[in-house]
Amino acid sequence: MKTLATLLIAVAFMSPAISAERPNVLLIAIDDLNDWVGCLSGHPDARSPNIDRLAARGVLFTNAHCQAPICNPSRTSIMYGLRPSTSGVYDNTIDPWNVPALAQRVTLPRYFAAHGYRTLTAGKVYHDSGMPADDFQVVGPVPGQRTSHDRRLVPETPDGARGLWDFGPQTYDDTLFPDHADATWAIEQLQDPSDKPFFLAIGFYRPHVPLYAPARYFDEIPESQVALPAVKQDDVADLPSITKKLIASRYSPPHEWFVRTGNWRKAVHAYLACVRFTDEQVGRLLDAVDASRHATNTIVVLYSDHGFFLGEKNHWAKQSLWERATRVPLIIAGPGITPRQTCQRPVELLAIYPTLAELCGLPPRGDLDGTSLVPLLTDPDAAWSRPAITTHGRNNHAIRSDRHRFIRYRDGSEELYDHASDPHEWTNIAGLPEHAGLVRSLAEFLPTHNAEPARPRSQKHGNKK
Repeated sequence: MKTLATLLIAVAFMSPAISAERPNVLLIAIDDLNDWVGCLSGHPDARSPNIDRLAARGVLFTNAHCQAPICNPSRTSIMYGLRPSTSGVYDNTIDPWNVPALAQRVTLPRYFAAHGYRTLTAGKVYHDSGMPADDFQVVGPVPGQRTSHDRRLVPETPDGARGLWDFGPQTYDDTLFPDHADATWAIEQLQDPSDKPFFLAIGFYRPHVPLYAPARYFDEIPESQVALPAVKQDDVADLPSITKKLIASRYSPPHEWFVRTGNWRKAVHAYLACVRFTDEQVGRLLDAVDASRHATNTIVVLYSDHGFFLGEKNHWAKQSLWERATRVPLIIAGPGITPRQTCQRPVELLAIYPTLAELCGLPPRGDLDGTSLVPLLTDPDAAWSRPAITTHGRNNHAIRSDRHRFIRYRDGSEELYDHASDPHEWTNIAGLPEHAGLVRSLAEFLPTHNAEPARPRSQKHGNKK
């Protein structure tokens, strides 16, 4: 029996038959990918020819930021079109489809399905490959981050690598890697004879830990030649004490362990190899689209759910409001979008939902927190007064403008960085009197509503697939 919510959604979004000329959508999500791709020049040894060629086909946003520096709230924000401060989903423990306040919300794929699209998914689009019941009409493989073929490479120790934290080359066949399987499945779906336009979302796991990739990718760059990221040893000396609480993780090893054990360069090497492997899967998808009947009528969006630290600020993983954790690749290409454009405006992943709706001719929605990027797709230098806002836990926010990053924590402490002179965010200038006016102007963009942390309904109505 249909629930009241289901009936309300169906009535609200009934629409006439969709024209076959409406563009398809290929949404590519990559886990934990920072700016270590060629087109963003984030690391001198980065190799990503396929992501780079996608960037050359459309608009590359060089100042794009996630809405949360951790998987679940970031992915929830993208798919529901809401800030964490609106949804109350701040961490990885809550499935958004089990939150009563979100029961009437229509996710991005459901909105497309309600307007005649065939919706398909594989891999990690929502956190942990979970998703609301019936959110996608066709669900492909949703493997985890490890397989039975993986061989642990770094011995587990209480103070170092353990659990998912491992890195290095694996020697089993490429086709057995989950991301390769997901790409293969997606390629097969492109052969479907349906006349309906499709909304195909694919989520690649790498470069999430464990940092495993086929051995041949490690051979492309000798480990001894891999450059280490820049680190300032006393970087945290001018930071408020709350930062230590927010970035603390019981999962990732401390930076001191990587240095002391000689594993820092090995882990950086492994991350770069994983980026290269995932880039090849992106290339396989792009080649398949180009060879299909959908070649001229498919919008491709590629993004990462958040960034990743590899020793910078003496930190590993994400879970912070600094640039390395919030800045992500974002590329939009497709019919009508002028190729080889670069946009430096601060933009949010939250914009993906309204942008795709507008590009595909779907009615605009008034209940989304994001703003469509179509004006910037038309003119990347267009006036843009909105900053990018990232939230990590309740009432902790970062505001990223064209030039500055401003952070205010729940205890009132602040950080401010000038990216024109301090791209590594090594010097916190928030307390200097000459910047008081700038701090006030950036603080005006802080969310005024900070929802209580979401609590699930007593009985789950979603499903894990």
